[in-house]
Amino acid sequence: MQNHKKGTGKTSRRGFLGQALTATGAAIAAPSLLEQANTAKATAQSSGDEMSVSLNVNGKLQTLSIEPRVTLLDALRDRLGLVGSKKGCDRGQCGACTVLIEGERVYSCLTLAIMQEGKEIVTIEGLAKGDTLHPMQAAFIDNDGFQCGYCTPGQICASVALVNEVKRGCASVVTPDLSSPPQLAELSSVEIKERLSGNLCRCSAYNGIVASVQQVAGQKPPSPVATVLVRETEELPT
Repeated sequence: MQNHKKGTGKTSRRGFLGQALTATGAAIAAPSLLEQANTAKATAQSSGDEMSVSLNVNGKLQTLSIEPRVTLLDALRDRLGLVGSKKGCDRGQCGACTVLIEGERVYSCLTLAIMQEGKEIVTIEGLAKGDTLHPMQAAFIDNDGFQCGYCTPGQICASVALVNEVKRGCASVVTPDLSSPPQLAELSSVEIKERLSGNLCRCSAYNGIVASVQQVAGQKPPSPVATVLVRETEELPT
């Protein structure tokens, strides 16, 4: 019994080293873990806070107080009341939310509003000049480029960007000669369809959309009246 008591009171060399290493490790890790915890807490608290953002939308400076996670589409629709840009898939797959940022087409559902501060944003509401429609808007009316109209704002914005891209000499994946991009006057329907392939029309008004771009490009679009060929069927013998 006496030997047992004496044994329990002794600390072996291995035990001492283990305790020392444990204490040292805790002393080293504690500040790091504490700092990480404080950082995570601060991030969690700030993520829900709103911040002031100034957006140049359709020529007007709009100051909003929004959370950093708010998309441009939600800011336009829910905060500014510009509901022309539609929320279709909300995943950048349909193009119904297309707007122009610095003259280039952008899916507004895929970009944060705070990322567009200081940039020129144009929505479908900003294309017309008062009561005068933008040429692309007028062309969509002339050529029946829309049916239900849900995708039309995005289609028009994308078409406006398409014309500007061709003017700048931008090529597409179907451009035969990359060193000689097509001009507006010679822009083929294949080029137009490819360049607008990111915008879907559930009503399939694609022919009218292509014709609208052709009209703005200075070409003569096909007649909106469909040509129907009817062939009498031969009477089968009985």
